[in-house]
Parts: sequence; structure tokens; C-alpha cells
Amino acid sequence: MNRNEKSQDTYKQLFGDGVPAAYATDPDFQDILSRFIFGEVFHQGSLDDKLRELITLVVLTTNQTLPQLKAHVHAALNVGLSPIEIKEAVFQCAPYVGFPKTLNAITEVNDVFKARDIELPLESQKQVEEENRFDKGLAMQVEIFGDIITKNRGNAPNNLKHIQDYLSAFCFGDFYTRGGLDLKTRELLTLCIISALGGAENQVKAHVQGNLNVSNDKETMITAITHCLPYMGFPRTLNALSCINEIIPE
Repeated sequence: MNRNEKSQDTYKQLFGDGVPAAYATDPDFQDILSRFIFGEVFHQGSLDDKLRELITLVVLTTNQTLPQLKAHVHAALNVGLSPIEIKEAVFQCAPYVGFPKTLNAITEVNDVFKARDIELPLESQKQVEEENRFDKGLAMQVEIFGDIITKNRGNAPNNLKHIQDYLSAFCFGDFYTRGGLDLKTRELLTLCIISALGGAENQVKAHVQGNLNVSNDKETMITAITHCLPYMGFPRTLNALSCINEIIPE
């Protein structure tokens, strides 16, 4: 099967029988887009379509490309992702892109859910309470990154210790502990989110090691970042791949 045939089959699986609107105005550009994304990138590596769509959702949320996000929420449902999995992937973006951008994305997700008669709110995936969110978050950090967390907390200057506490209680306590997605998936999505941000190479390297620690291998990470390429461009993709190769040399 050539890439044109692969593109057509993949597009139909994701979006149904419709034709992209850009074919009416910019057919050459749409041909390049469709054949590259759906005829090549979608078939590189061994990620399944559900994980590919989760990756697409978080990168589009990070980039705030909201019309495309809405289309891929439909696609995510079409390939069998549950509403909870979709929501949890978008929620996972909040510590890295901030609340306003995450709320923008949630609005788009909710519009699709309402159009498809998915009742809101979804079942809560909360796993912590106010009195234990810090402890459970810190335990999650240590599970992902190991003893370096204790070292980082001990080495933090006094005027930045609150940031270390926020990382434990908010990023890892409020989000990483939630249900709906397993730890391996959350950590891989985080790698894609911070890679799409650009300028966060130190954090990318840390999360490459974190992915290794939760059993996401180098091939999985390379495939995930390659899947991000059409949505975040070559510079950020190449930077992220360099981080992976630095932490996990050939």
C-alpha cells in the first residue's frame, strides 16, 4: 500500500467519509499535509491509534490550535478512546501550559461531547484529598524520578522551596495520581507536552529519564516525538530527539 492509499484509509478511520475543507481552496497544501501526516507519520513505529490520538490532543492543546483540536476529539472518540481518557489527557497539560490554555481546550472538548450526547460532568477521577495530596504527589515523583527528588528538594534555596512543594502537591498530587490514564501514558504525554512547548530542554531530559524509569523505552519515545512532528514542526522535534539521544546514547 502506498502512502496515498495509507493516507486515505487512515483519514477515513479517524474522521469518516468527509473531505478536508482545504481541498476546495488549497488542494496542493492539503495533499502534502494528508500524505505526510496520515500516509507516513501515522505509520512510523508501533504506537496504536489510541495513543497517537492522545499525543495529538496534548500537542494541539499546548499549541492552542483549537479548531484542529476539536476535529481530533472526534477522531479520538472514533478510534475508541473513552471520554474520560480524552479529558484526562487534556487535564494533564495544565501544569505545563497553564490553566487558561487548558480551559480553552476543555471548552472545545466539551463542545464535541455535547454534540455527541456525552453527558457531563464525567465521573470524577480524583484520587487525593487536601490532607494527602502532597504526600501522594511526592511519592509519585519518587516513583518516576527516584532519589534525585529528595536531593532537589534539599538543595532548593529557601525562596524557592514553595515551588518544590507545588510540584509535589499540584503537578504530581493533583494530576499524576488521577485515574483514567496509567502512569506510563501520563509520563509519555508529559514528554510530548514539554517538547511541544520549546525552550524546555532541561525538563525534556528529565522526563526522558522519567519515561525510562516507568518502562517507556527509547523506541517508544522516538516514535511519540516523531508523531508530534507535523503539529510542532522540525525545530522542536529535533531538539526533543537530541534530548532523548543525550540521555539514552546509541
